[in-house]
Amino acid sequence: MTATADREAAASNELMPLAEYLGSVLRRLRALPPLDLDLTQAHGNVLAADVVAPHPFPAFDQAAIDGYAARWEDLAGAGRIGSHPSFGQFENTARTVRLNVVGDMGAAHWRPVRITPGTCFSVAAGAPLPIGADVVVPVHWTDQGMAAVEILHAPKRGSGVRRAGEEFAVGQLLAAAGSYVAPPMVAVFAAAGIGHVLVRPSPRVVVVATGDELVDVGRPSQPGQVVDANSHALTAAAVEAGALAYRIGICDDDPEGLRGLLEDQTLRADLIITTGGTGTGPGDMLRRVLSRPGPSRGTVEFTDVALCPGTALGFGTVGGEEVPVVCLPGEPGAALIGFEVLARPVIQLLAGAEPVFRPGVKAHLLETVSSPGGLREFRPAHVAERRGGGYTVQPLAGGPYTLSGLAEANGLLVLGERVTTAAAGSTVDVLLLDRRR
Repeated sequence: MTATADREAAASNELMPLAEYLGSVLRRLRALPPLDLDLTQAHGNVLAADVVAPHPFPAFDQAAIDGYAARWEDLAGAGRIGSHPSFGQFENTARTVRLNVVGDMGAAHWRPVRITPGTCFSVAAGAPLPIGADVVVPVHWTDQGMAAVEILHAPKRGSGVRRAGEEFAVGQLLAAAGSYVAPPMVAVFAAAGIGHVLVRPSPRVVVVATGDELVDVGRPSQPGQVVDANSHALTAAAVEAGALAYRIGICDDDPEGLRGLLEDQTLRADLIITTGGTGTGPGDMLRRVLSRPGPSRGTVEFTDVALCPGTALGFGTVGGEEVPVVCLPGEPGAALIGFEVLARPVIQLLAGAEPVFRPGVKAHLLETVSSPGGLREFRPAHVAERRGGGYTVQPLAGGPYTLSGLAEANGLLVLGERVTTAAAGSTVDVLLLDRRR
């Protein structure tokens, strides 16, 4: 649909509010069944259960730095100022402490040793702490002696030491269900002795573009032809959302071919996304095919939603396995906005992620904009943080239908159904697009 068609639809039909529509769709879905995955395979997935520490970390008292493990009582006088007979009654110098070095301990040392008064051990970072030691003196605070060492300064008691369970104790919550498994989290789990975690699998998403007019990329379109940009873009968007996405390509407006293709894809998909054919025009075959229920086919309901761009959206199931299907418009800008407001939340829900929506902020609008009444408009914009706090938002040229604007956007300006004009300087809602730049 064009912007004009959107306005005409709003005027002539009772459109469903976007929030109501999203609620009706998301209530029909459940997160995918959990899998027990090896720790290295779990990265990027969402935890299906809380993870608690089965072991403490560190597992034992250890040196946090390279240096000399000692008893703090033996170092108490190091570095203090006192009289020195060699310089006369009124000349002062720093006092040092001399300790015997009775052994060296590396990170692989495993035999327990005990420290005695007046002695120390040379230790490497990560080495077990000798029994009785409560401080590690940094190497640069000493003369780096081997048989005996001069301590020039006395650290605070406990300095240079990591105690068992200091970072986390047995039974401590390491990560809650719904959290993404990020690389630092993998390190925490491994340090706690966890080799497997229960996660939701990444949804398998199949993307299909429909329409007799479509041609594949690599050649310019002729009259009566349109290059298929949508299936490529939507596949990339699904991957960005955390899915394992597969682009099937172009399907002609052949009812049996379309139905057969979608039913075949239910064997490999947790979600099918189509683009094109959601309207009521003579060439919108997808809507006519999927609206008809049939044995083991499922059904898709198409709804006119108060959304700009692209009021016509479809959702339902296909195939005997009742695989969810999201049907997006064929106009590229409307397809990408439709993905953001509908398909992406569906992917997040299937993956077990919380929350399912993009983060939103309030922002200071830099330019006056108009919006079609009765529709919730999502407009590409550039969002920036203000020096004094908060955000500013600059609408990008061309509105929501231009691909160049979407390509430059790092946010979507959201204008509600009752907004026809938003004045410069007003506060507006913005969705943040977490794009890498």
